[in-house]
Amino acid sequence: MAEILDLVWECAMALVGTIAFALLFSVPRQYYLWCGLIGGAGWAAYRLLSPFWGRTAAIFCAAALVIFLSRLRAVRERCPVTIFMVAGLFPLVPGAGIYWTVYELVMDNPAAASQRGTEALTDAIAIVLGIIIVFELPQKWFRVLARIGHRSGGSP
Repeated sequence: MAEILDLVWECAMALVGTIAFALLFSVPRQYYLWCGLIGGAGWAAYRLLSPFWGRTAAIFCAAALVIFLSRLRAVRERCPVTIFMVAGLFPLVPGAGIYWTVYELVMDNPAAASQRGTEALTDAIAIVLGIIIVFELPQKWFRVLARIGHRSGGSP
């Protein structure tokens, strides 16, 4: 039960952090909640998949989910996908890995810096690959999915 509560708490904090990031980068106010939900969904996917598939594969899948949801929402809202994409990827960016890489370099520990730097670079590459693969999907698919969601009364 404690693990579930931890996951819910982390997803809620990812949502809040994503909204704060969207606010910082002047995303229009009406999109804050969607940015937060997309960022929280990406973090949830990462946390749920990482114990089974490993860190890099989980980041790749989470980034792909964020981009998929961002494209879907952008079609539905008729706005640029970057509004949701940039903010939604915020929780997945390996900022701490880059920080610890520099820290280990400053502390004159090149082996640890190399390990941390490799992990951060691998995470960044996984995010980029997730972006590229989902952006290769035809735009028409997202229009159809948005139309289906609109007809059923849902909000994809």
